[in-house]
Amino acid sequence: MSAFPDRRKSSVVEIQGPDGVRTVNLEELNDADKALAAEFGYKPVFKREFGYLSTFSFAVSISGLFSTIATTFVYPLEAGGSASAVWCWLISGAGCMCIACAVSELVSAYPTCGGLYYTISRLIPERWVAPVSWVDGWLNVLGQIAGIASSEWGAAALLLAAVSIATDFTYTPTVGQNVGVMAGLTVITGLVNSLSTYWMEKMTKSYVIFHVLVLVSCAVALLAMAQPSNGTPKHSAKYVFTDIHNVSGWTPDGWSFLFGFLSVSWTMTDYDATAHITEEIRNPEIKAPWAISMAMLFTYVAGFLFNIVLCFVMGDPDKILASEIEQPVAQIFYNVLGKAGGIVFTLCAFIILKFVTFTAMQSLARTVFAFSRDRLLPFPSLWTKILPITGTPILAVWISVFWCIAINLIGLGSYAAILGVFNVTAIALDWSYCIPIFCRLVFGKFEPGPWNLGPVFGPIVSAWACIWTLFVSIIFILPTIRPVTASNMNYAIAYLGGILIFATLYWFIHGRKFYTGPIVEADVHEEGPSSDEEVGRKGEVGV
Repeated sequence: MSAFPDRRKSSVVEIQGPDGVRTVNLEELNDADKALAAEFGYKPVFKREFGYLSTFSFAVSISGLFSTIATTFVYPLEAGGSASAVWCWLISGAGCMCIACAVSELVSAYPTCGGLYYTISRLIPERWVAPVSWVDGWLNVLGQIAGIASSEWGAAALLLAAVSIATDFTYTPTVGQNVGVMAGLTVITGLVNSLSTYWMEKMTKSYVIFHVLVLVSCAVALLAMAQPSNGTPKHSAKYVFTDIHNVSGWTPDGWSFLFGFLSVSWTMTDYDATAHITEEIRNPEIKAPWAISMAMLFTYVAGFLFNIVLCFVMGDPDKILASEIEQPVAQIFYNVLGKAGGIVFTLCAFIILKFVTFTAMQSLARTVFAFSRDRLLPFPSLWTKILPITGTPILAVWISVFWCIAINLIGLGSYAAILGVFNVTAIALDWSYCIPIFCRLVFGKFEPGPWNLGPVFGPIVSAWACIWTLFVSIIFILPTIRPVTASNMNYAIAYLGGILIFATLYWFIHGRKFYTGPIVEADVHEEGPSSDEEVGRKGEVGV
C-alpha cells in the first residue's frame, strides 16, 4: 500500500519534465510508481529492485562504520583520549539518532529521489518554496560531493597504509600518491555505478553481512591478541572510561573533549542517502525510513562497542598518534595483530570504505538526476538522460565522478585545505536535513506517512535534531589543534560560506528567473467527459 493513494479518479497523467511532456498510464504501474506519478507528478524511471535486506544494507553502507572509525579515530584521541572516544560516541550518537529519526519521518511521508529537498515544497508556504529549496538543494548536493571526495581520499589512504605495513614502514605515501590513487578509485566507483540497479542491489545486499563479519572478527581478534607477552597489554576499564589525554592544545579539557564529536558525526551522517534511491525501492514509504532508522541504530550501538575495544587495546595514545602512516587504527591493527593481521584488517577497512563510495555515488547520481528533473542544476536535460541498457542516469554518475576528483585535487596544493572540504561535509548535509525538519515544526503542514513517531514524540525528536545540529556545527568550524597555524587551520567555515554565497549569487543572477521549486506538474485526464486539472508546482504547491 502506498503512502500516497491516488486522490483523483484518473488513469492518465501528463508530466512536464526537462525533456518535455510525457504521458504515464497509471493503470500500468505498481502502487509505488502510481503514487509517484499521480501524487508527485514524476515519471517513474527506475526499476524497483531493492527489498528490505538490500535497503537496510544500503543504509548501513553509507556510514561505513568500521572504516570510518578507522579514518577518524584521531580526533577523539587528540581531543581527550580514551574517555573522549567512548563518551562522545554515546552522547553525540544520541543526537545523530534524533536527526536520523526525524529524517525517516519525512522520507516516509514524501519518498522521492529528491530526498528532503523535495519535502520543502510540501512543508512551507508557496512563496518561500523556491528560495528555501534552492539553498537546501545546493547544500545537500555539495555536501554529498564533499562526502564522497573525503571517502575516496580515506580509501586511498587506507590502501597505501596497507602497502606501508607490507614494506615494514620503509615506504611512506606522499600526498601526491594519495591523490593519484584516489582518482583511480573514484573512476572505479563510477564504473560500478554505471551498472544497472539490478546488479547494484545484488552487490549491496551482500555488504552488511561482510561488514558485520569483519567488525566482529576484528574486535574478537584484538581482544584475544592484546597480551603483555607480545608487548600490547590491555588497559583497565577505569582507564578506558575515565582517562582524559588532551593533546589538542585547547583548554579547559572539557572544551577539548567536545572535538571527539567529530568522529561520530562524520560516521553517523548522510541519513537521506537512502531517500535518494526510494524510486528504486519496493514500498519505499515503509522500507526506506525503517532502513534509515535501523541502520543508524546499528551504527550507534556497534560503533560505541567498537570504540571501547579500540581503547582497551590501543596502548600508548601518543605513540599511536605519532604513527608514520598517519592512520592510528591501522597502527593498532599492526601493533596487536602483527604484520599479516594489520594488512588484512586495513584492507578490510579499505574494502568497506569502497562500499561506502559505491552506495554514496549511487545516492549522489540520483540526487543530481532529481535536481535536474526539477531544473535546479545547469543543463538539466543532460543529467536526466537514462542509459537504456542499464536504466541508470549515466551522465549524472560521471559528472559526479568528475567533481569528486576535482575537489580532491585541492590536496595537491594544501593538505589543510582539503581537510576543510572534508570537515564541511557533515555541516552541509546536516543543515540540508534540518532546514526541512525546522520547516516541519514551524509551519505545521506536515502530514505523516506510515512510519512516524507519533504526534508527541515526533515534534520533540525533530526539535532536538535542530538544536543538536546547531550546537555541533560550532564544533565543526573550529580548528581542532592549537596554536592555530596555516597547516592546521580548519577551513570548513570558508567552504561553508562559499557554498552559501555561491547558491545565493546564482539564485539572484540566474536561478530566480526560471526556478520555481521542486516540479510537481501533472495534467490529469478524467475517464469519461474531458476535464483537465492542473496539479503541482507552477500552479499549486502539493495537494
